[in-house]
Amino acid sequence: MDKIWLQHYPKGVPAEVDVQAFASLREVLRHSCDQFSELPAYTNLGASISYAELDQHSRNFAAWLQNIPGLNRGDRVALMLPNLLQYPVALLGVLRAGLVVVNVNPQYTASELAEQLLDADVVAIVVLENFAHTLQQVLQTHPTLTLTVVTTQVGDLLPVVKELMTNIVVKYVKKRVPAWHIEGAIRFNAALRAGRSQPLYHVPLKHDDIAFLQYTGGTTGVSKGAVLTHGNVVANLQQLAAWMALQVQEGREVLVCPLPLYHIFALTASLVFFKIGAHTVLITNPKDMPAFIHDLKKYPVTILIGVNTLYRALLETPEFSEVRMPHLKLVVAGGMATQRAVANRWKTATGVPIVESYGLTEASPGVTFNPLTTQDWNATIGLPLPSTQVAILDEHARVLPIGEVGEIAVRGPQVMPCYWRRPDETALVLTPEGWLRTGDMGVMDARGYVTLTDRKKDMMVVSGFKVFPTQIEAVVMLHPGVSEVAALGVPDEKSGEVVKIIVVRRDLTLTATDLIEHCRQYLTAYKVPKQVEFRDEPLPKSNIGKILRRQLR
Repeated sequence: MDKIWLQHYPKGVPAEVDVQAFASLREVLRHSCDQFSELPAYTNLGASISYAELDQHSRNFAAWLQNIPGLNRGDRVALMLPNLLQYPVALLGVLRAGLVVVNVNPQYTASELAEQLLDADVVAIVVLENFAHTLQQVLQTHPTLTLTVVTTQVGDLLPVVKELMTNIVVKYVKKRVPAWHIEGAIRFNAALRAGRSQPLYHVPLKHDDIAFLQYTGGTTGVSKGAVLTHGNVVANLQQLAAWMALQVQEGREVLVCPLPLYHIFALTASLVFFKIGAHTVLITNPKDMPAFIHDLKKYPVTILIGVNTLYRALLETPEFSEVRMPHLKLVVAGGMATQRAVANRWKTATGVPIVESYGLTEASPGVTFNPLTTQDWNATIGLPLPSTQVAILDEHARVLPIGEVGEIAVRGPQVMPCYWRRPDETALVLTPEGWLRTGDMGVMDARGYVTLTDRKKDMMVVSGFKVFPTQIEAVVMLHPGVSEVAALGVPDEKSGEVVKIIVVRRDLTLTATDLIEHCRQYLTAYKVPKQVEFRDEPLPKSNIGKILRRQLR
């Protein structure tokens, strides 16, 4: 196909990348540990570990894993951890041992956790003890589920005095650790100590070996495990690194990561900056705005990643106006559509534009990216990354002409080979021509820039016209009296569906009439909401802050 976007690439970005440069993701990470050994790799809760320390800790954890009886190459190990120093240690340790990482949302209920552990045939799990009671419930209700359980406390990799104080405060003062008991559970630090004296065996890894079983959020159906191979992830790191090469410097960047590493957006972002020797500041709880803002003030931040709701939350926190980030040069948004009102407010407040990107779990996840030299938010999700093809398909998987709305599809080395043990679901998203049907609707312009309209399953049809909730929400958010909004289609006898908006107000005097009149200024008649519902509580969101329209329906 004609890659019309290549002639609009930023200067210095190649059309193709060398996906064979590294044999495995393990090799990429080890290379960084060697190259940047003395630099800080991760900081969390005021403490840091260097690349050399991460290399040693992960080596010890890998050796310990390899010496567990019955644990074999390619077995699945679950990580049920928030953003703590333990996460990168465990992640690299699992990969170095020749095993597969299964990321688990720590907020899962017992039934959600059980479903994922059983589906992936997990044989071992690393869990923060704050959530061990949930795992205990699963083990009690599924006695055939046999797991090696490793538990960790919040402060386990902090300096000794701070470790002791942190763990005491979390457990006994803040009472954040519900009572739990799991027979035979091993402490994380004990596993690291034991691994020091155990041999680490080299396990050959190739591009087609599985690195992650990364489960989709399940917001549009049953959660499925996307099989991401070492080749998929290596390719995406090469693509993203090539896209950013002229704007970032090896060993010089400071990334603040407030999104959970168990989510694919934050996971890959952290890995690509790890690849270039960045210092990543992990935010454990971004909802704790005082602590979050403290870290933004403390470190010389050059790069920030987030989602629309997080940037909005920062802007609405009065203390954010006191934050000065003179070194900030790149602010990336993904995971959900960025709203114009948020993008404009952010640029005014910080002087740095939000650069929007797009991806999905099944593509490791990076697919498109706006040029990093973009001066203003442009409402698009950018251009296809190097070694990536993007097309807009109709319902019969035929490529549509430029300017027509259809389903976004992607081909490239970062695209998963399949869903884990779900050939039926795989056949629904991977076409015989190799296209991954994303389930997202969009349009490509003559330059190759893609504009996301909405999720295919969220699209409304009003009197035969297609209506996309994201457009409605963006307009509603332009009203200064609105804090949050979700747009949904509801049945209507005359038009099939009409638009309903569910709103959390910033201004409690705001009325439904006010909002409808506001929308009429920006939207054609059939798109104007016919129903308005106000709520006092925040709208339900996913683990990265995406409003869950399906749950609202």
